[in-house]
Amino acid sequence: MSRSALVGNVTAMLEDAGFLVSDRCAIRPKSFDVAARRGEDVLLVKILGNIDAFDARTGAEMRRLGTYLNATPIVIGLRTRDEELDPGVVYFRNGVPVFSPDTAMDLFVEEVPPLIYAAPGGLYVNIDSEVLQDVRQNRDWSLGRLAKELGVSRRTVSKYEDGMDASVEVAAELEDLFDAPLTSPVSVLEDGGESVRDTEEPPDGPDVAEEDEAIVTVLTRVGYEVHPTDRAPFKTVSEDEGEQEQMLTGHSEFTKTAEKRAKIMSSVGRVTRTQSVYVVDRARREAVDGTAIIEKEEMENIEDRSELRNLIVDRIEEEPA
Repeated sequence: MSRSALVGNVTAMLEDAGFLVSDRCAIRPKSFDVAARRGEDVLLVKILGNIDAFDARTGAEMRRLGTYLNATPIVIGLRTRDEELDPGVVYFRNGVPVFSPDTAMDLFVEEVPPLIYAAPGGLYVNIDSEVLQDVRQNRDWSLGRLAKELGVSRRTVSKYEDGMDASVEVAAELEDLFDAPLTSPVSVLEDGGESVRDTEEPPDGPDVAEEDEAIVTVLTRVGYEVHPTDRAPFKTVSEDEGEQEQMLTGHSEFTKTAEKRAKIMSSVGRVTRTQSVYVVDRARREAVDGTAIIEKEEMENIEDRSELRNLIVDRIEEEPA
């Protein structure tokens, strides 16, 4: 299957599941392919045939964007170089959850979350420690008795009851012993998989590009916390923590490519509920599909946040229908 067809299939699946899906980010470089929202769940989705192409730099960017935009970064892919991804299993690459289209279908359409995740050493499941302790005590088994049945140490059983995850084989044996379900789903959306992955913070974002310094200076001066991006279709994400608002910003000459970027920013902004503004040297339009177009000189003269907000609203309202 071509990557274009795969992206189309995944997008259609998300729409069938009730997600609002952005236009495809078709301009390189790009850290994600589409953004999607269903209720309060927001996804940044990278779609790959071979997940080995998902490198550390892209993973760090997606994780940072997830933090800025209150979104969960995920990768949906078909295979590694050596094998296809197993259905019902969550993998992790560079701190981001990765799973197959079949697993995505189960999770988003059928609302059946995955139970298994891959980690160094094999496949694992989350053991519901309270249920395990309850069924053991109801059976009137000691920790030592259960350890003997499993062929492990008493300390290992104690760790299971303290919340340590178990291999798929041990979990299956436990459920056979007690004839009860003991596993809990991998929480991909609720915490981005943080309960089962390496939770090390992503590295700091890139420095501000020299050509963007004047724009970032204005945004910082009027009260935004500005996060430069590395591979996104926009140059920065700016946060107004007091108002809990985010804004996507682009900057370049007003070319056909800039117009495409502005359209993508608008589409992503509708999904993530963020404003978007594109700064150009000379504007030929007021807005592009909901992204306000502002000239650089005009931007540099802005004195406060409300003035910028009002200008963005005015530009969008003046855009021809």
